[in-house]
Amino acid sequence: MPLWIASIALTVTAFASDWPRFRGPNGNGVGKSKVLPVEFGPEKNVTWKTPLAPGHSSPVVWGDRIYLTGAEGGARADAGREKVRDEGGRLFTYCIDRRKGELLWRKEAPRPRLERYQPTNSPASPSAVTDGSNVYVFFGDYGLIGYTAEGREKWRVPLGPFNNVNGHGTSPILVEDKVILACDQDTESYLLALDKETGKVRWKTKRPESTRSYTTPGLYDRPGGKPEIILPGPYFLTSYDAGTGQKLWWVGGLSWQPKSTPIFEGDTIYAHWWEGGGEAETATDTPTFEETLKQYDSNGDRRISVNEFSKGDPKLRRSFENNDLGGDWILDEDEWNNYRARRSSRNRLIAVRPTGRGDRTDTDVLWGIQKFLPNCPTPLIYQGVLYLIKDGGILTTLDPKSGQILKQGRLTGALDTYYSSPVGGAGKVYIISQEGKAVVLKAGAQWEILAVNDLDDEVFATPAVLEDGLLVRTRSKLYKFAVR
Repeated sequence: MPLWIASIALTVTAFASDWPRFRGPNGNGVGKSKVLPVEFGPEKNVTWKTPLAPGHSSPVVWGDRIYLTGAEGGARADAGREKVRDEGGRLFTYCIDRRKGELLWRKEAPRPRLERYQPTNSPASPSAVTDGSNVYVFFGDYGLIGYTAEGREKWRVPLGPFNNVNGHGTSPILVEDKVILACDQDTESYLLALDKETGKVRWKTKRPESTRSYTTPGLYDRPGGKPEIILPGPYFLTSYDAGTGQKLWWVGGLSWQPKSTPIFEGDTIYAHWWEGGGEAETATDTPTFEETLKQYDSNGDRRISVNEFSKGDPKLRRSFENNDLGGDWILDEDEWNNYRARRSSRNRLIAVRPTGRGDRTDTDVLWGIQKFLPNCPTPLIYQGVLYLIKDGGILTTLDPKSGQILKQGRLTGALDTYYSSPVGGAGKVYIISQEGKAVVLKAGAQWEILAVNDLDDEVFATPAVLEDGLLVRTRSKLYKFAVR
């Protein structure tokens, strides 16, 4: 049997019972559970709880093994402009026994540099991915590492340094016999495929149209076609041939620095973009580069320094760092055009049914909406209903076929910020806020709140839904909750 066919067969088997990557099978966030707890907390319906180093990576599971990453030690120091950097500290991959919560092994990753990240990010944000025999992890401070299930290092591939002022959030995925990683950053973005057995580069596709983003790709099995990697990026949703990395098709008109992963239902792809400046329904008009040069380029070098902006629009001066992708305090034409694209882009959730190659913006978008969108959490489709959780605890359900809003309301008791993505299983939907308020819903278009549980700790990771319980990572512990 060819290797790629065997890999697909292995992946399908995993989908039936395990949670092998961020948000489970193909990132859809749906488990096969029959019974899950409604009420749970630090002392209620706990099978076990295991202290864990801080990190935002979500648990992934194969068989009796759970894999996570964490960053131990190190003092967080103010680095200016609302960013922090981790000074010192160590990066680890953990393997935990699913039945007892015991640590099976821990492996340290090299840390040749300390990248900046936002206070709500972590040097251990990307989740692992596993095929049962091996596990693969990514750290922005190092690169990719492959281990066997027993913790033996197979290979390591240094990557970077990366030009991403907010730190990394994207996780690796497995497609056929390759580890796939999206390396979007403010300059020199690319999509990478490594051989999962050797770590050797199979292909590398440049993404010159992309700047920073934090999304994890998904896999689309086109009816009658080859597997495609679907990657939301700044301003575009793009498809790549999983075997070669060739760019196949794209949809434009979207927003900057997306954070959520695409989800799939039948032959339809759903993806969403949200950035604070893209909430207005009408795009903001921004001067062209030539017009801006006439106003600010006092020395005639066809570039604009931060000092030349100092006497101009105070809003432009304050946003200079975000616009200065190269980090040299000078804006060139490409950087200004990216700023114009940001100002004219709109937040959107879209449903796409791809039918061809090239630009499909005007042909393949089934529907789209601009309001009620999450910042970070990936949407959930469960039992024929699409769920969106927006900061402030605003929950919206939609018909995934039409985009029609079915119900909207606030999650009483959890009017908070959300980074963890909703997941579904056993007829329930689980949504956990940053403060650790775990809301349990009766699934359905007209959802009902069954319980709001207090985990007494912050939560950034997304739960794993297993047939025998729920894995939840807080800032300090990993819990397994089950009906007892």
